[in-house]
Amino acid sequence: MSLYPADIEVAAAGVIAGFTARKLTVATAESCTGGLIIGALTEIAGSSAVVDRGFITYSNQAKIDLLGVSAETLAHHGAVSRPTAIEMVNGALQRSRCDVAVAVTGIAGPGGGSDEKPVGLVHVAARRHDGTVLHREMCYGDLGRSGIRLATVRTALEMLGELAR
Repeated sequence: MSLYPADIEVAAAGVIAGFTARKLTVATAESCTGGLIIGALTEIAGSSAVVDRGFITYSNQAKIDLLGVSAETLAHHGAVSRPTAIEMVNGALQRSRCDVAVAVTGIAGPGGGSDEKPVGLVHVAARRHDGTVLHREMCYGDLGRSGIRLATVRTALEMLGELAR
């Protein structure tokens, strides 16, 4: 029995299979998901050939210390922003020897939202070492904390799958 819903397990298995076939490795940089993405990947047998490391950077200081996100970016754009997600994914690639990384930062709620950045807003960035970058600004709405976190995992796995092609 998996810890994750069946669709997430299928998506993670697809990522592992695609990365294995192409001999790609992956790192994650997670804020609002708190490790759920790397957890979904490592739920799959054979993931050790693909998964290198995960950075859990829930606080702004962790984003700075572990991923090299600039304090200026955080002060100017906030933790939940495209620039922060891009700096997170760049940091994950630079601080690992991986071929691909994915980063997520968002507001899972129930509190913490505002008119400008509501609960359910998540920025997801994925990047290949060759420079290909994907970014999605997701507005999931208030699906509840677990719903937003699982929706983010789904989006991150989909983006990783795109980069494995």
